[in-house]
Amino acid sequence: MFFDPMYLLVLAPGLLFGGWASLRVRSTFKRYSAVPAASGLTGAEVARRMLSSHGITDVTVERHEGFLSDHYDPGARAVRLSPDVHDGRSLAALGVAAHECGHVLQHAKGYALMQVRQRLVGPASFGSNAALVLSGIGFAINAAGLAWLGVLAFLGVVLFQLVTLPVEFNASSRARSPGHQRHHHGERARGRLQGAQRGRPDLRGRAGHGGAAAGLLRDSGLGDEPQRRLTPPLS
Repeated sequence: MFFDPMYLLVLAPGLLFGGWASLRVRSTFKRYSAVPAASGLTGAEVARRMLSSHGITDVTVERHEGFLSDHYDPGARAVRLSPDVHDGRSLAALGVAAHECGHVLQHAKGYALMQVRQRLVGPASFGSNAALVLSGIGFAINAAGLAWLGVLAFLGVVLFQLVTLPVEFNASSRARSPGHQRHHHGERARGRLQGAQRGRPDLRGRAGHGGAAAGLLRDSGLGDEPQRRLTPPLS
């Protein structure tokens, strides 16, 4: 079995960024999980109220197992919230729930970048799986060209996530609208809720790619974030 040091040079940025993003997300969520929301509402209740205030009645809010496994599934018309968010009454829980509802609002408004992202999810998901297979086979049979093809497929997936970052930022922006925050959380909590939303939504998906990069090097992921795989649901 061969190993080219250039692999590390190419994959190191993804590994480092993935590790940093994962730590940031977990620490921010933990910090704001200790801050109770003034409204006393759960994440599920905030999500339902936010959707109702926009006249959206055909999207369900469901409890979904897994740590920070929250996402909006446009196909199933469902906002799926992890137990800590669905049942939580902290600023972290409310911030995550509101962010996922931001994706629902994007869908309802026909947000163009979200539609583009949805069309690219299939190819990107295929590339994510192909990257591990191609690089693994390439390492096993000493085929440098095949291994590099896997590395390039991985870089394509990372590029896809970076290009679609505006979708995540836009969802958080919709969730942070003053009207929603005053209605659900109270004016005094607005600043802290915004902090919880900024720390959570926009980097979690990127953390998952740190795991993919580690998988290319040693057939295993960086961190335990299987819920962040590239799948059609938006997170």
